[in-house]
Amino acid sequence: MDEKGLGKRLQDARRTAGLTQQGLCQKSGLSYSTLAKIERGAIKAPSIFTIEKIAEALGISLDRLIGSDNSMKLSKTRNQSKSGVSFVYFDINGCLVRFYHRAVTEIAHDCGEPTDVVESILWHYNDQVCSGAMDIEEFNKIFADKLKLPGLRWQDYYLKTVESMPGMDGLLSWVASLYGIGLLSNIMPGLINSMLQQKSIPAIAYDAIIDSSEVHALKPDIEMFDIATTRAQCDKSQILLIDDSRNNLMAADAFGWKVFWFDGYRPDESIDRIREILAPQDQNASTTPETSSPLPKIFEPLPR
Repeated sequence: MDEKGLGKRLQDARRTAGLTQQGLCQKSGLSYSTLAKIERGAIKAPSIFTIEKIAEALGISLDRLIGSDNSMKLSKTRNQSKSGVSFVYFDINGCLVRFYHRAVTEIAHDCGEPTDVVESILWHYNDQVCSGAMDIEEFNKIFADKLKLPGLRWQDYYLKTVESMPGMDGLLSWVASLYGIGLLSNIMPGLINSMLQQKSIPAIAYDAIIDSSEVHALKPDIEMFDIATTRAQCDKSQILLIDDSRNNLMAADAFGWKVFWFDGYRPDESIDRIREILAPQDQNASTTPETSSPLPKIFEPLPR
């Protein structure tokens, strides 16, 4: 059994089910340390009875979890768009959700400090937390102490104020029916699972979820795109990144991905354009990269 591959499939299936590690432990009856070690690939040849318990708790087949199910061999069954795309990664903040910045406004109101003071503290530590270099509870303590707001938890404010981007449920379901699909986000620990649970982001069967706090890398670093390419199981020229950050898009483009700038102020227009450029190839059309039309790169000025 491939322990690393098993750990990756287990992690993706758990997140798709909207479960934390603790939640899966409760459903499966496993200890936290055992589950965490299996996800890390640190247990050599874990018991098949243990894997059966996990698969049952997740509601998936044993074959799928251990990787013998043909449905896991994504690269052999995916469609390819006219523009040569077979896998699509979506950013979260600014693409799948919006108004997350309202959390800063609410914190400022509760602590009586200007919003720029709150933002300054947040952005000073944000990359450390999102990369997993700092524990989120450590960050919350620093945040609370600096703002003199006991019990402050950033994730609570974030989850209360964030809103789903209109139209994305339908778009992601459509994309997932045709291509490989994943999430690629610079984000604090636990937020993706929480948003899946409260359905702030579409709860579909993602083929890959690249959470910066778990892979210890951030966009626009090359390492982030390298990890995401490996998990997409296809050539990087077949991957499309949908993001609202120019820096991330330019880095992905330089890495060899296709890119699309998402306008969160006009989501309907962006969604229509995404559907257009992800139109599947005709059955009679050639699937070779040489004959696929190039994907336009959209870097329009951001609205003020």
